Order: sequence, then C-alpha cells, then structure tokens
Amino acid sequence: MSQQGYVATPPYAQAKPGMGGYSTGFGSPTSPPHYVHYGGTGQPYSAAQAGHLKPPHGHPPAPSQFGQTNLQNGIYNPGNQIPSYAVPSPCSGQTSPLQSHGSNTQANVAPPLFTQQVTGQFDAMQIGDHGSSPVRPQNTPSLSGPPLRPSFQGSQPQQFLPPISSPTSQGLPIAPAVPAAAVPSGMPPPPRVGMHVGLAGPNQGSVPCQQVPGQPPMAGYLPQQGGMYGGQQRGLQQNYPGAYPGAPATGAQLAGPQQKKLDPDSIPSPIQVIEEDKLRRSGQLFVTNTKGQVPPLVTTNCVVQDQGNASPRFIRCTTYCFPSTADMAKQCQIPLAAVIKPFAILPPNEAPLCVVSHGESGPIRCNRCKAYMCPLMQFIEGGRRYQCGFCNCINEVPPFYFQHLDHMGRRLDHYDKPELSLGSYEFMATLDYCKNSKPPNPPAFIFMIDVSYSNIKSGCVKLICEELKTLLDKLPREDQAETSAIRVGFVTYNKVLHFYNLKSSLAQPQMLVVSDVGEMFVPLLDGFLVDVQESRPVINNLLDQIPEMFADTSESETVFAPVIQAGLEALKAAECSGKLFIFHSSLPTAEAPGKLRNRDDRKLVNTEKEKTLFQPQSNFYETLAKDCVANSCCVDVFLFPNQYVDVTTMGIVPMSTGGSLYKYNNFQIQTDAEHFLNNLRKDVQKPIGFDAIMRVRTNTGFRATDFLGSMYMNNTTDVEVAAIDCDKAITVEFKHDDKLNEENGALIQCALLYTDVAGHRRLRIHNLALNCSSQHADLYKSCETDALVNLFAKSAYRAILSQPLKTVREILVNQTAHILACYRKNCASPSSAGQLILPEAMKLLPVYMNCLLKSYVLLGSPDLPTDERAFQRLLVTCMDVVGTQSFFYPRLLPIHKMDVNSEEFPAAVRCSEERLADGGIFLLENGINMFLWFGLNSQPELIQGIFNVPSFAHINTDLTSLPELDNPYSKKMRWIISNIRNQNPHSMKMIILKQKDKAEGIFRQFLVEDKGLHGGASYVDFLCHVHKEIRQLLT
Repeated sequence: MSQQGYVATPPYAQAKPGMGGYSTGFGSPTSPPHYVHYGGTGQPYSAAQAGHLKPPHGHPPAPSQFGQTNLQNGIYNPGNQIPSYAVPSPCSGQTSPLQSHGSNTQANVAPPLFTQQVTGQFDAMQIGDHGSSPVRPQNTPSLSGPPLRPSFQGSQPQQFLPPISSPTSQGLPIAPAVPAAAVPSGMPPPPRVGMHVGLAGPNQGSVPCQQVPGQPPMAGYLPQQGGMYGGQQRGLQQNYPGAYPGAPATGAQLAGPQQKKLDPDSIPSPIQVIEEDKLRRSGQLFVTNTKGQVPPLVTTNCVVQDQGNASPRFIRCTTYCFPSTADMAKQCQIPLAAVIKPFAILPPNEAPLCVVSHGESGPIRCNRCKAYMCPLMQFIEGGRRYQCGFCNCINEVPPFYFQHLDHMGRRLDHYDKPELSLGSYEFMATLDYCKNSKPPNPPAFIFMIDVSYSNIKSGCVKLICEELKTLLDKLPREDQAETSAIRVGFVTYNKVLHFYNLKSSLAQPQMLVVSDVGEMFVPLLDGFLVDVQESRPVINNLLDQIPEMFADTSESETVFAPVIQAGLEALKAAECSGKLFIFHSSLPTAEAPGKLRNRDDRKLVNTEKEKTLFQPQSNFYETLAKDCVANSCCVDVFLFPNQYVDVTTMGIVPMSTGGSLYKYNNFQIQTDAEHFLNNLRKDVQKPIGFDAIMRVRTNTGFRATDFLGSMYMNNTTDVEVAAIDCDKAITVEFKHDDKLNEENGALIQCALLYTDVAGHRRLRIHNLALNCSSQHADLYKSCETDALVNLFAKSAYRAILSQPLKTVREILVNQTAHILACYRKNCASPSSAGQLILPEAMKLLPVYMNCLLKSYVLLGSPDLPTDERAFQRLLVTCMDVVGTQSFFYPRLLPIHKMDVNSEEFPAAVRCSEERLADGGIFLLENGINMFLWFGLNSQPELIQGIFNVPSFAHINTDLTSLPELDNPYSKKMRWIISNIRNQNPHSMKMIILKQKDKAEGIFRQFLVEDKGLHGGASYVDFLCHVHKEIRQLLT
C-alpha cells in the first residue's frame, strides 16, 4: 500500500557531500545492527519488499545531535550562536514546492485552530500527510498560526512563508524572528496515516556541543559492544557521548553555507495530539462491538459501552491489528502486547461488572483449552454444541444451558447472558476453585509500626496511630454491606517485635514480646486478628498508648524481614489471605535474618557493575516473597528514610506480592503529613482482590510469552499475586507460533481467579478481539504509542538487571529507528531521504522514547541517588498506560490563563523551558511529583488571590498546600489540585518554587523536551539522531 505525502525537492532535503562536518565517505562500515528484545535473539533488519538493504555505514553522529544548541535554558543567545541542523537557506523569495494527497478534496478550506505555522526559519522541514486526494496547487498562500499549538493536519493545505535570509553574527547564522499571524479556526480533519517531517540529513549541518555552566556532564547513548549480540554493532560511535560537552568545533563542522535552526514548533507535539483527540472523541460513546477498534487516548474522557469486547480501561494494546505472520512481526519490530488492568475502577456513568452463576457445576469452559464461555464462542447444530473461538474444539452444551438459535445463528437469550454479550464479567467460583476445596475466610489487614528512635522523633508513630482510629471505619467492604468483613491486627517493632491481644472482652490490650527474631513465631492466635466493630474500645486504647509507650526510646536499630515473617505466620495460622502495612524508617542493620548493609556505591554508575545496584543483596528476600505469594500475604511498605535504605532489596517483597512501596525522604510532620496520610487512605480503601491467579489465553497462531509487572510467576503461564488492586497493571507480550487467520483475527481472554473482601471466590473475565492483516499500513495505523511506551519502559527497567545501561539505551534507540524505518520502506512512496516520515499513530514515539531514555533509571548519572532510581524503577513496573503516559511526559498547566468561571483546566503547554514566562504561573505534575512555579513577574492579583500576600517576594515556598481563601482564584486553584490528586493512585506533595531560586533546578529536570540537567538529549536533537539512524538503515 503506497501512501504519498509532501515531496521535498532540493535544496530542502537532499544531502550535500562534504557539508555539515563530514566529508563523503567518512567513517568505516561495520556489521549491520540487530534489533532485539532484551535477552532475545537478534534479528537483522529485513525488508518486506524486493531488494536488500545495504549494511549501514558507521558515520559517527554529529556532536550536535546531543549538543547544546543556540537555546540555552530556553533563552535566545545570539552571542553564543553556533551552527544548527537546518539545511542551507535557499535564495530569498523562493517558495517551497508542495505536492499533497489528502483526504479533503477542497483545497480552499481554512486550516483548523491547531494549524502549524511553517516559516522560512525551517524551510528544510516538509510537513504533510498520506492520503488520497488530488494534488494541491503549488502556489498555496502563506499563513502562520499560534506557535504554541502546532499541528499536523493532513487533510488541510499546509502553507509556507517565503524563505527569510538569516543575518549573521561573527560568521554564524542567527535564527530570524518570525511574525505570527492569526489562523482561522475550523473543524479538525479526520486522522491521517502518516506525516512527513523533512529534516537535514547527517551531512547537512552539525552543532558542536557545549557544556552548560554549572551543570553535570551529559550522559549520552554509548556504543553497544559485542557479546550476546555477536560482535560489535553499528550504533553510536565512540565520539557520540564524548563529543560533548567539551568538544571543539572542527573546521568541517563550521564550513558550508549559513544554516538555520530547527524550530521545536515544527515537530510533533504531544500536547497537540492530546488536544486533537479530545476535540474529536471527548465525551463521546465508545462502543466495543467492533473487532480491533482503536480506543481514544488515555488522556481523553469518554463513556465506554461494553458490547462484546473489554473496555480499554481493562485492556489496552500496543496495536489493535496484529501482523498475520511472524516474519511480518520481525520486519516491523512493533512489540505485540496488552497492558491488562483487571481491577480498573469504572466511572459511575458506566455499568458495573455483572456476576454470573452457573450453579454447582461452575462456569462453562472449553474441554480442550479451558477457555471460559464468552462472546467469542460460536453455537452450532441448533444450539446443542458450540465451537471454541480459541482452539476450535467442538463442545457439547450442558442441558441446563441449552437455548435455541435464531435465524442468524445467535442464541435467543444472547442479550440476557453477560457471558455471551459482554467483554467483561465475573463468574461465581465453586469449591473446585478454592484451596483444599474449602471456602476462603475473609482477609485480614495487619498494621506493623516501626517504633525506633527515628520514627518516634519525627512524630510519624503518633500520626499513624491517630489516623488509624478513623481509617479503620473505612476498610473495603462488599457492595451494600454495612460493615467490612476484614479483621485487623497490630504489631510494633524495633529490634524485637511486640504483638497485641485485642480480644473484645479485654479492658486493656495485652502486649506480648518476641525477642528471638531468628525463629519468628506468633505468640497468640485468639485475639490477634479481631473484628473492628467488636474490639473498637480496645483498639482505640492501644492506638492511644503506643506513642506514649515508646516516647523515650533510644533504640535506633531495626529489623525488617522478621516483621514480614511474623505477619505471614499470623495469616497462615488464621488460614486467611491478607495484607501487611509496614511503616519502616531505616536500613535494617540489627542482627536478624534479612540484615542489610549499606552498599551504595555511585562509582559503579556507568560501569559493567552498575546493574548490581538494582539487584537484591541476597536471595533471602526473593525466597521470602515466594512464601508470601504462596500464602496470599500481600505487603505494602511505607518508608521514612533519612539516608540510604536499599530500596532495591526492601522493595522485592512488595513488588512480588502485588503490594505497593511508598517513600518519604527526611519526613517532617509539617510538610509531609498530608502527603503521607492521603496515600495511606487511598491504599487502605482501594478495591482489592486476594489470592489471585491470572492466565491469558489466545487463539491459535500466537501466545503470551512474557509478563511484566508487580507479580510472581511459578511457571510460564500463571501470574500469581497475593493481592491485586485497582491501580496495578500487568503488561503481557505475545509472539507468533503460527500464521494468524485474518478473518478470525487475534483473540485474547484474561481470566483472574481471586478472593473478594468478603471472602467469596470469583472469576473475573476480560475478552478482546483484535484484527489481523498482512499489510504493514493496517498495523501502523492501529498502533497505540502510549501502550508501546509502557511496554518499552517495563522491558528496559527489567533489562538493566542483567545488561549494561548503555546496551539497554542503545536497544531502545535502535528499535525506535527500526520501527520508523520499516514504516518508511513499506508504507510510504519513495521521497527525498531528507524527509523524516512518521506514522500518524506513532508520531509521538520519538519524543516519548527520549523521555524514557532521560528517566532517572536509564540516565546513569552519579548525581542521582541510587534509592531514588530504584524507587522509580519499582513504581513504573506496576503502572498502567495512564501512569506511564503522565510519568514520562508531565502535564504543564499555565495557571495564569485559567478561567475561574469554567470547570475546565487551562490548556496544557509543551514541557519545555521555552513555554515558561516571567509573568506566568505554571503547575507541573507527572502522577508522582507536583510543582507550582511562579515567574518573577507573576501577576500580583493572582498571588494575592492564591496566597493572600501582596507580591512575589512574600510567597512562602515552604507551604505544601494552599490556604483556603474565599475568592475565585483560590477556589479554582484548589479545585484543580484536588482533581489531579483524585485522578492519580499516588497523592502528590506540592512543591512551590520561584523563578531563579536555587531549588528551581529540580523543577526544570521535568521539562522533558529540553536537554536534561543530568544528561540526555533535547527532543529536537534526539529526533535528528533518530532520523539519521533511519537513513542509515535505509541506505
């Protein structure tokens, strides 16, 4: 399938020999790269069409690709001007010839509101689309639009300003100022398949790198060595990281005609893509009655109506059209995966899951593959038999389940049975699905509080005890139940453990001390786990006494593993599943099983041994985690460290059991109490299932091969977790084992067996039918970039346990280039090599991949705390698509533009320092962190309204919450912050910052389109590098 967009003609996109710093023939050829998943077998790049690709030559990347441009910290600096990427300027007055095929045949339609301004500053860029409309006239009039809202509207005419000659300063080009004209608004056009972005090629200009004063050296993408990939690969040459930040500009790099800088507004914008999807699909009904439908983006609010396929709230895929063969999958290198969130919360305006009972015989299943009854089964022979959609086995219909078929072969009761008409539903499980064929007991919550000196001194223990008094009334309960069936227990500890008898008949709680932590046991059975309502006076008495009992403690050492063992033994003795809430302060250095040492050594960063920082100190905690999963003991850990605590090792048990990890560095009651308490409340109250086993079944032709998330796997098919809550997602990767039938498509069934909070055994089923195709274009237009990034992040974060960071980073860059090169080769008509052609559905892949590469985990900077990197790695591992989307590309809201009379957030802007303004106020959040930034010239009226202080100088940056004032500005600000916090699993502590303050650096590292403070390329530089990689693949 050939799709043609704008065609760039010289001098806009053709490479000039000897320009941009490299003479022709520079570099030496090396072996072709292999593009692999971590630990997999390398597959050389292969084309789908006739002819073979030549092995790419090893041109070293220009230092510009990750160097300092003429935008230093977002401020234009002509005195520091250096050559940029754009091709040499054409003669003044020459316009760019255009050729377009779009879906809109009316050439005179006005561009929509989000239309891109394209100016002479970046004549080298050709931005267009793939479609099927007549050729546009070449003398299209010029329009320019708002620079902050760029777009790639394929069905509308793209227009260019005449080239502008650049003035020079000291022999170097200066980017000209570009006037912006208003653009008439219009309706957004239908989406296109792809877009062109014409970029200068590797021989068309380079920028020598320059170190930003006062910032650490930048980390680059290092060359991948031999070893498991079978010899040295073409990749990032030796001068790639080393060329900056101190490399001098060579004569060749400064040679050639004057050049122009690539404008960030001319490349794909995440904000614009998000806004366009909202305009097109927000508030609409998404009906799941069609196979392979691509849902709205995760950032778009819509109402989902289940009509046979699971809601995208439960399952999102990297592509909704699978390649029909393994060969095609290897060519395109798009991973085939589903991000499954079995317990996702449905909004009030969507129907809750139906519960189905098939009586004592249990749910109806296929005799061969054991798939559960679902809409993908086909009834035959008048309804007496059914054919399994997964393995094609013919099964008898049980007599009690028989029903006649209508004239279309559909059962007469089709719409009366959720399992025949819905994509998601639940079955009541029989005793066959219970351990030892006995109904399970209701679960228990055990609160285990570290009462060592650190936690007592900070006030943390008193805070926890006060909060639990009210929180115990809000434990999860069954629908319509008046009270929760969950029982509770309490343990305090430092070097020894204290258990408490809370039997309702007691006037005072009784303490029992276990000092032999080497052989942990529970000193009492009756009275440890109690009903909250029955023992309420005794519980409140205990919570009042705990802070007083340990107020004068001087014990600073703690144990950790025996605490988990104690909770595990208590649940085993009570024969129930449950969750431990552990509030811990420091590295467990006391003599006991699981004792840890301080092994924080940042000298290992960027060495072969760096991976050991992300590996546990010993296998003790892995064995303990296995025992916890086997006995349905989930562990949540709240850490309050003042120094290194080895998050990598202490996080093993929470991550393997389906639990959560929270961390509050240098905890202070005044600034961190609200943050911690909000997290604790969410954690205790959220919907949860215990003793869970999940299996993913597929139809013939492909199968689930890899699982990533917060879980444990005892075999290759069953995902086991002690508990799974509404925030946890498991990413499942699929591989072909045969050819897929295009008519049947690719079918997925996720079955989760669990115990609910009332002690009932349930089976939750999610079904999804996807399309299959042998056409690359169908595959690319059905991709979901947000789900792809979720998979790439989790795969990379797991890979660093066994591979050097530079190898992991290189694989990510290579796979990005390979995916886009395959699209270019198989889905776009031949065009100038200087054009970067991106699939419409994947045009944000480069920016999101660059954000992933710049994340703490993959940066490899000794300036970053090891615990912080390990913590982020564990957080991302269990995130869903919504979580990774906001985490890697934060939302930046211009608060100074908010409408106090509207119920909408102010429109977000791109995450770049260029978007900040001295007179602006910006709120940045990524689901984990939240910042409120004030420019030097912020409006006094707004400052007065939000803080009740007269000016910028009077703002108190120690505040972590806003004062409750009775004015429109204060109410709207607090409403925005409250909404953001409610939408996220983690409560975010708000940090207030002023422009030019020392603390401002922490905020700027979240401006992910810019060059990273701790290393990593800007979006513009990375896009240029990816383009060069693609060109080398296609050479």
